[in-house]
Amino acid sequence: MSKLLTRLRLALTVLLTLATLLCPAQLALRYSDGLDPIRKRDFLQVATRNGPITFYAGGHGPTGFEYELMRRFAHSLGVSLAVDSDTRIGGVLDDVRSGKADMGAAALSLDPAQPGIRYSQPILTLQPLVVYRRGLPPVRTLDDLVGLRIGVIADSGNAEALRTQQQNLPGLGWREADGLTIADLLEMVERDDLDAAVVYTHQFKLNRLFFPNVERGFALGEPMSLAWAFAANQPIDLLDAANEFLQSQRRHGRLDELIGRYFGHDDYLEYVGARLFIRHVGTRLPRFLPYFKEAARETGFDWRLLAALGFQESHWKPDAESPTGVRGLMMLTRPTAREIGIDNRLDPRQSVDGGARYLLQVKQRLSEDIPEPDRTWMALAAYNVGLGHLFDAQEIAQLRGGDPDRWADVREALPLLQEREWYSRVHHGYARGGEPVIYVRNVRRYYEILKYVNRSQQQFNQLGERALDGSTAPLETVAPLL
Repeated sequence: MSKLLTRLRLALTVLLTLATLLCPAQLALRYSDGLDPIRKRDFLQVATRNGPITFYAGGHGPTGFEYELMRRFAHSLGVSLAVDSDTRIGGVLDDVRSGKADMGAAALSLDPAQPGIRYSQPILTLQPLVVYRRGLPPVRTLDDLVGLRIGVIADSGNAEALRTQQQNLPGLGWREADGLTIADLLEMVERDDLDAAVVYTHQFKLNRLFFPNVERGFALGEPMSLAWAFAANQPIDLLDAANEFLQSQRRHGRLDELIGRYFGHDDYLEYVGARLFIRHVGTRLPRFLPYFKEAARETGFDWRLLAALGFQESHWKPDAESPTGVRGLMMLTRPTAREIGIDNRLDPRQSVDGGARYLLQVKQRLSEDIPEPDRTWMALAAYNVGLGHLFDAQEIAQLRGGDPDRWADVREALPLLQEREWYSRVHHGYARGGEPVIYVRNVRRYYEILKYVNRSQQQFNQLGERALDGSTAPLETVAPLL
């Protein structure tokens, strides 16, 4: 038996040697052809679009669900990531077909009929959703759409969903817009340029907070699949590597975790309520109170403002972490921590100190012509969205005839960074500009609550001292919050 196995191994070796001599090109293609150019240049080139699902510049650097996923994919290949942002879905697919990009990741729906394109396995489900302007009669069925001005982004799965429904409802009509973002489309509904639009559920969840006059209608047709695009005329190695990567992410729970972080809820910026906040003041804040007061002495900020900022960032959780890798009680990026001399972002004392000093640096870079408290509110907005985007909002405020040194005018301008009409006119491009507006609003509310609780506690203690009637015994009351 052992002699037979030896002969079989020898025969297999001879066959492989002959195959190598006879078909070297085919074997080389199998093992290296598709990934070698990427590894030689040391980066993966991806075509994408600006948007909250895909890719945008956040306050702590590039972010977005697909950006985070493709960054992980590039890392799995041992290369860096290069991103080129197009305004059109069709432009993204053209870049993939022509070889200008190695792959496309732009909230693309899997479309087997798309010429010249191969798709990865599905990444997540995309459900087309009809939304409409508040004040119109409720839009609950397909028949309710007849006669409405409906908009959809060209080359998207949502446009295809409408075409499918049109077969059963010939009177259904719509306009396809090329080069618009989801925020642009929702803004058109909000300002009465359109009556309704079709977007994906995930996109609406991420934007609904900024368009209060846009209502959820009904799910349109069957769910679709978000996938990555690859050129059909290129070796299949990169597609195979992407599918293997996605399978691994799904198998180990990392993909579900990422989906949950970005799309698990849509109210993470909403005010959490005084009762919950005050409960955390009593249970979590005392541990970190000395750090906030120490940082306040060093930077000149009110410690209650720093504490409010810390709660908005992490709910006073020292081990908090965001999808983009910012960590700690004050949610610092690695580069920011390094710049201000913080070596352990999960150490709450270091995090509070670093966050306070970073906020001070941001504030010092703002014009001294900005009066208080506007300068502080703008510094908080920049802490969230980044100084570059804040400067852009100031420029937009001025273009609209407002005062770039007034927070009220800059606050009105920030959400316009979501609209192509405006972000295309400034330096740093698209941003989810509605977020810093809500962010500053929340910090200010927490700050006011802390000031109120502090004042009330002092008054309560004074009343207690008078009630002692000269007694030196301790007053038996609820332990003070602060």
